[in-house]
Amino acid sequence: MGKHEVGTPKYIANKIKAKGLQKLRWYCQMCQKQCRDENGFKCHTMSESHHRQLLLFAENAHRYMDQFSREFSQGYLNLLKRQFGTRRVPANRVYQEYISDRGHIHMNATQWLTLTAFVKWLGRTGQCVVDETEKGWYVTYIDRDPETLAAQERKVKKEKMDKDDEERLMEFIDKQIEKAKQDSKEEEGETSKIPLMRPENDTPLVLDIKLKPKPKLLPIIDIKREKIKNEDSQSKPVLSKSVNEKDEKSKRSNDDSETGSVKKLKGDDDHSVSEGWLREGLMVKVITKSLGDKYYKAKGIIQSVETDGFVGKVKLKTPEEVNGHVIKLDQEYLETVIPAIGKEVLILWGKYKGIKAIVKKLHIEYYSIDIELEKDKKILKKLPYEQVCKYID
Repeated sequence: MGKHEVGTPKYIANKIKAKGLQKLRWYCQMCQKQCRDENGFKCHTMSESHHRQLLLFAENAHRYMDQFSREFSQGYLNLLKRQFGTRRVPANRVYQEYISDRGHIHMNATQWLTLTAFVKWLGRTGQCVVDETEKGWYVTYIDRDPETLAAQERKVKKEKMDKDDEERLMEFIDKQIEKAKQDSKEEEGETSKIPLMRPENDTPLVLDIKLKPKPKLLPIIDIKREKIKNEDSQSKPVLSKSVNEKDEKSKRSNDDSETGSVKKLKGDDDHSVSEGWLREGLMVKVITKSLGDKYYKAKGIIQSVETDGFVGKVKLKTPEEVNGHVIKLDQEYLETVIPAIGKEVLILWGKYKGIKAIVKKLHIEYYSIDIELEKDKKILKKLPYEQVCKYID
């Protein structure tokens, strides 16, 4: 029977059928030929071209089988990674998506007879996480791409660096609260184990409950004000009774302004407010809300410092919405940034002013830090946060 003429309905129907998927059992992988029915597949197996392909397969069957198996597994895993990622999906669903391509490698040409055998092989080789449920086998792709692993490591490092002192302090407080709850539960359990026994006689029952005394709250002392008062008392001369009250008030106001200009910072007696601590290359944090919420707690690097040392230009790095912005601020509206352990810092004032060091330990409860000098490897313990700052060359 001859072929139908071009343009006839039968010709168009045959073309449509040829483009679509047919039954997989009537497909010859060696010849890459799809037959539409059992009769056509039988005629193909009796053809001379098919016998030539079978002779080639018989010469080196393992090579062809390994090639078909490798191409099938690569195609299946590529589809699983690209379309489903690392989600847990049914294995049969991925297989149906894979065989929807007309030119795919058929499973009957591979070393696996069933989809279950192929899924178990994926689990044994560590390429996927497989599990069996009542609804069938499920697979989860394991992404071991070096770029993906590097991106995850960068993300973890960035999150770790973004944690400021407040977050670390909150974590410390939460741990202390949990520890206190556990201690209270243990004490309650010990007391509940002791039963109450009534004596045989009719004497009244006396409970000997030993309560812990409440801790006394220590008064909060402002160290800075106490120091200033002591200095004022030592430096001020004794005034005679003949001085008028107005003169006394004016002198007191002048003395307060002078002591305020030379007020000393906690942790170092040699450093005064008359000297700025800003340096180029320091990582600082904005602590003023006058510029807006988007700049509050933003972090950046000092690019330049004016001659007085109090005002500097800061190029912001985080968050993303203000990345690259350059602002000019006084040191009163900036605070130092403490990096993670092992990172480099710069000493801002004191005996070792301007010397680089490495972070060794953080004392969050005392707002202090232990560092090691880069030059002579000397360890400095419990320096206040204000004395050191993260430094970027």
